[in-house]
Amino acid sequence: MDAIFWIVLAVVLLYAITLYNSLVKVKNAVSKAWANIDVLLKQRHEELPKLVDTCKQYMQYEQSTLEKVIQARSRVSEARQSHDMGALGLAEGALRSGLGQLFALAESYPDLKSNEQFLHLQSRISGLENAIADRREFYNESVNINNVAIAQFPDLVLARLFNFKAFELLKFAATELQDVDIGQRFKA
Repeated sequence: MDAIFWIVLAVVLLYAITLYNSLVKVKNAVSKAWANIDVLLKQRHEELPKLVDTCKQYMQYEQSTLEKVIQARSRVSEARQSHDMGALGLAEGALRSGLGQLFALAESYPDLKSNEQFLHLQSRISGLENAIADRREFYNESVNINNVAIAQFPDLVLARLFNFKAFELLKFAATELQDVDIGQRFKA
């Protein structure tokens, strides 16, 4: 009888350890996914002032658009540093909108459009935007896996016992989900 008790206890203990390790793994996957986004956001954060400075040389009458980009950049930075996913999603929408306006306005400035520095920065920022979108998808998937794991029985028992928390999804602004009217972007 004693042997059966110890065998059952050992099996339960091994199962609990396996569940705990699984929860740690999904929690760390979320942290890793966020770190990947954070690196890209920092890189873009460093490129935007260069883009604005390049544009200022040519776009003397478009200061409000340039200021929108800089203000949105600041809001993204603040949200990123505070890990506020709701605010980050909204700030990202505003930044993307401002960049879209900036790139569309650049069409009206032939000298700017042909500037090698501008073309390089435009390409670099567009590449970072695509990479951020890809990483957001991976982050949200990691968050979903974590949140489901800590809500399912029996994982939920250990998750509560060891204070595993749900993470917030990085949601897209409603404007990002709408189709883009390319014709409107190129009207000057």
